[in-house]
Amino acid sequence: MAFDFDLIVIGAGSAGVRASRMAAAQGKKVAVIEERYLGGTCVNVGCVPKKLFVYASEFRHQVEDGRGFGVDMQLNSFDWPTLRDNKTKEIQRLNGIYANLLKNSGVQIIEGHGRVVAANTIEVNQQHFTARQILIATGGWPDIPDIPGRELCIDSNQVFFLERFPRHIVIVGGGYIAVEFAGIFAGLGAKVSLVCRSGKLLKGFDEETRAYAQQEILKNSIDFIASEQPAAVRGLNGAEGELRLEFTSGAHVDGDCILFATGRKPNVQGAFADGLLPAMDNEGHLLVNDRFETSMPGVFAMGDITPGLKLTPVALAEAMCFVRQQYQGVDTPMDYANIPTAVFSQPELASVGLSEEAARDEGFQVSIFTSEFRALKNTLSGNAGRTFMKLVVDKNTDRVLGVHMVGEHAGEILQGFAVALKAGATKAVFDSTIGIHPSAAEEFVTMRTATR
Repeated sequence: MAFDFDLIVIGAGSAGVRASRMAAAQGKKVAVIEERYLGGTCVNVGCVPKKLFVYASEFRHQVEDGRGFGVDMQLNSFDWPTLRDNKTKEIQRLNGIYANLLKNSGVQIIEGHGRVVAANTIEVNQQHFTARQILIATGGWPDIPDIPGRELCIDSNQVFFLERFPRHIVIVGGGYIAVEFAGIFAGLGAKVSLVCRSGKLLKGFDEETRAYAQQEILKNSIDFIASEQPAAVRGLNGAEGELRLEFTSGAHVDGDCILFATGRKPNVQGAFADGLLPAMDNEGHLLVNDRFETSMPGVFAMGDITPGLKLTPVALAEAMCFVRQQYQGVDTPMDYANIPTAVFSQPELASVGLSEEAARDEGFQVSIFTSEFRALKNTLSGNAGRTFMKLVVDKNTDRVLGVHMVGEHAGEILQGFAVALKAGATKAVFDSTIGIHPSAAEEFVTMRTATR
């Protein structure tokens, strides 16, 4: 059978763009279908604009810290439209770069909503295209619970385009998106209420590290509302723009903006014609094997639409693995071990490898090394923030299983230690490494005595 394309990719996000470009570099005829924007969540409403907002929110802290060093600065004002619009211009520039990358690679860009309608067949803009292989990489989409008044709220996509800066923002959620935006808006001068049903921020990370991060994060003038379940949202009579978030307990909190950052769902809606859905898990992710094959012959999936870590570098690595498997004859599956991640909260939390809990669950006998201190910078600034570091070590082999940190530049520091874990470094290797002094990072190679 003759096909229009060797590969059609639905979704021009991190996974889709990388897979289509690299497949084209192997001499394949490739098309990518995108209905929204090039670059996906990360570039447009995720990692990149979020980090730009984090940078903006840090200036207030820098002004305050400067006084202890004799630097007299003032933060006279903050103009939300300037930040918002400059961010948008930068994202538009990146969209153009992605378009050029695809075009220069020989990938055909088709604008519109693509869906699988038959074996090896995609429908887009009422046209049918055939492909030997179809790759679904449509990512995830924010989810707001189905409660009365949900239409009055915003999600983690819409927050990047607010018309006006909120006086009091109520953020619902306890994961990294909620925590990061709490830090952003608090740093930019808004009153922030953070609603977390479980009372625990950043669940899923090493428990001791997560708890320490929560303690430090809440030092930033964030009103923490724990153990409450949202029940409804309504506008307040006589108060322009004011909203009330009501809880099942009968309590409530008022603000002029309510952001639900309660997670993202796989963006499967409309990707398949009726009756053609491949196997999925209970959360709506497409199930794949270690070759990214779905239960539908010729249809593959990767990135946030599948189970697993929802990280841009993971999606990129999956795309490269797919190309090696399909076009270079390399059957090695994707290696998901020791993937580092960071939460750009204030302060940051970063982690690579196993948590203490996961290590014990996997049967390791572990030694735990921790260090908690006030960073040198904060001794003059008067900043109350503290730093926490933790190593999880296998007692039998001395191999370092996990590295965790809460503190300034944690993401930058942990990236280097991720290399050490991938290389199988032992605690003896850490101990024999000379530290860079004075730095926070040197603490990771000077922890000599196990805390337990």
